[in-house]
Amino acid sequence: MEKDKIFDVIIIGGSYAGLSAAMSLGRSLKQTLVIDSGNPCNQKTPHSHNFLTQDGNTPKEISSLAKQQVEHYASVHFFEGFASEGVKKGNQFEVKTQSGHSFLGKKLIFASGIKDIMPDIKGFSDCWGKTVIHCPYCHGYEFKGKKTGIFAQGDRAFHLASLVNNLTNELTILTSGPASFSSEQSLMLKKHNIIVDEREIAEIEHQNGQMQKMVFQNGEKLDLDALYAAVPFQQHSQIPMDLGCELNEQGYIKTDMLQRTTVEGVYACGDNSSPMRSVANAVHFGNFTGAVVNKELTEALFN
Repeated sequence: MEKDKIFDVIIIGGSYAGLSAAMSLGRSLKQTLVIDSGNPCNQKTPHSHNFLTQDGNTPKEISSLAKQQVEHYASVHFFEGFASEGVKKGNQFEVKTQSGHSFLGKKLIFASGIKDIMPDIKGFSDCWGKTVIHCPYCHGYEFKGKKTGIFAQGDRAFHLASLVNNLTNELTILTSGPASFSSEQSLMLKKHNIIVDEREIAEIEHQNGQMQKMVFQNGEKLDLDALYAAVPFQQHSQIPMDLGCELNEQGYIKTDMLQRTTVEGVYACGDNSSPMRSVANAVHFGNFTGAVVNKELTEALFN
């Protein structure tokens, strides 16, 4: 990369959404820089599912092939590192990395993902992505008919229960404290023989991430094969907020129908802006965002 080069687009995050946006832009001959620290949120997941042509492959296999294909386009460049700062300078953006490098771009796309915040439960993080899972569409088939738990409260737990109930008849909601269901929700859960267990969780017994038992604070145990968990998260990159991008009530970057954030010239796609956490969704919105940004850049030159 030439010194002082001004890119058409800088993409922060080089996993599925970022690479998909880069391919869309590369095929439109836009000078694009992808900055990636190599720390995707699904790195502990052994297999990825529900994505045509790649079902059952590892996340690394999918992203490696994707990067190899994007590298085919000469206008797409890559920088390995963590983007730590971003400022708007007139009609351009300057992005700095932890290593001290600095890059200029006309547009910014954040495909930076999110960081899940693990609860203080022994064994939880060891099982995360393996038998402690987040999505019935991504993982549910592999645990069909198994003894399954849901670690969540209220509406979130009820929503997951309605989906997971289709996959197993042995389902328990673990609230780790007093449950917060409405009377209508409680009646519906009872109707479908879904148990609500309010005992406080202390530990997950497992072997190399394969869950065996849930251990409660009172010493009692529950056999489980899988646990759906709704855990809190934070944005992986602070730069969108530093630039003034608004977050919605759930903590995702707020975007419009064209993936534009509340800051002109800044876009977001993937897990950082959507609760639909899947490889297929990230690839779709990355591709779409790249097309939107290309359209705006191209129209500016055409006028």
